Amino acid sequence: MSEIVQNEPGAAATTTLDINQIMAILPHRYPFLLIDRVVEIERRQRIVALKNVTINEPFFQGRFPGFPIMPGVLMVEAMAQAGGALLLTEISDRDSKLMVFTGIERARFRRPVTPGDQLRIVVEVLAWRSTAVRMEGKAYVGEKVAAEAVITCRVIPRGPAPATGDGAAQG
Repeated sequence: MSEIVQNEPGAAATTTLDINQIMAILPHRYPFLLIDRVVEIERRQRIVALKNVTINEPFFQGRFPGFPIMPGVLMVEAMAQAGGALLLTEISDRDSKLMVFTGIERARFRRPVTPGDQLRIVVEVLAWRSTAVRMEGKAYVGEKVAAEAVITCRVIPRGPAPATGDGAAQG
């Protein structure tokens, strides 16, 4: 059974999130917001999100004409966004924070994802700290794994973009 997550300080608790609630948590916007709905949350443990893949996605314009396939890196990004929604629900001042990638390990792409598919993204927490998390994500189409990866992320203060190109963590 899912535990309850507090979406906003003082707001009613829920175990699901619609697109407006997701956008209140994550800073991503179209065309880079890659989760449409959260259907299950177990606080600090697990999140299940959905991504409806449509032919209108901008990346399908050039990948690949006549055989559109969702880029694997965007499936990993969708996993990170789902994990970010889980992590950021625990941070009261999340409007002043960003979650950035610090590592991607063991990424595997098992089958193509095409327009009309629905990705079910399952992210489980492997390690949790107040400002960092290590997660294992799997993206399914039906019952079959399309992609999987271990992702590490951390929370940083949101501010102006750094002026130097020093290769710091990217989000």
